[in-house]
Amino acid sequence: MTTTEVGSARTESTVVPRERVISKAEGWRRRGPLLPAMVFAIVVTQIPFLFTLYYSTQSWNLVRPGSREFNGLNNYVDVFRDSQFRTVAFNTVIMIVGTVLISVVLGLALALLLDRKFIGRSLVRTLLITPFLVTPVAGALIWKTTMFDPVFGLINFVLSPFGVGEIDWVSRFPLAAVMTNLVWQWTPFMMLLILAGLQSMPKDIAEAARVDGAGPIALFRELTLPHLRRFIELGAVLGAIYLINTFDAVYMMTSGGPGVASSNLPFYIYQRAFLGFDIGQAAAMGVVTVVATIVVSTLALRLIFTSFSGKEEAA
Repeated sequence: MTTTEVGSARTESTVVPRERVISKAEGWRRRGPLLPAMVFAIVVTQIPFLFTLYYSTQSWNLVRPGSREFNGLNNYVDVFRDSQFRTVAFNTVIMIVGTVLISVVLGLALALLLDRKFIGRSLVRTLLITPFLVTPVAGALIWKTTMFDPVFGLINFVLSPFGVGEIDWVSRFPLAAVMTNLVWQWTPFMMLLILAGLQSMPKDIAEAARVDGAGPIALFRELTLPHLRRFIELGAVLGAIYLINTFDAVYMMTSGGPGVASSNLPFYIYQRAFLGFDIGQAAAMGVVTVVATIVVSTLALRLIFTSFSGKEEAA
């Protein structure tokens, strides 16, 4: 080997590690500003969850001082044997699925309306967005006292010419009353998301389809709906993730009653922990709810990301 070859080999051996050091330093420099947020997220989410896991293995009822002891997985066995827990879980599924489906349909209809030009469109769009800006507690009180009140409610006032008497909607249809409030609150979110999808749709394709003789129904079925599918799926997943945490509407409108007819999982866990003082079983219910939510949301988000990344079309 000549002197020149040896020198070039030494140069390459010294340059490569230096580039690696620079790339690692650059990587840490980019990650550095995110470290405080990551530490904060770990402190406020993961540490409490670890405590919840620990409490779920304890037989701990606050009305019996000194009764705290290790219980293993018995709390989880009791949770799955609890018939009320199964009823509340079914109520939660009905509440989420019903609210998401109705909100998506109404949001799609409103988005198609706002995609057209008409006088006062900006004002109408602002008014339609307003329910999403109202705090959930205020919205629940509005529907309970202003809309559904059996004596002074607007619903009974509007329906009175049709022979409808003073119906106490919250007492007779508690779960439907809560879902109505949630649909009113979440329809603007679905509308905005679908409207963004409509405005991202290429206009030349629709014009070419009209020139070829496609009617409004065929245009919607063959072009608009396939284009909006990913936006609708994203809205449904995000809405379901947020709706599973619904507590304020149930608490303010029905308090979960009568019985557990309108209870959902967060409110039932609250009842078991702060009204029944059974910390161990409430923690076990919380762990089961979190695990089920993570599994379902992970699968749904993976499908959404696959759809947006275009891998589905490539396959």
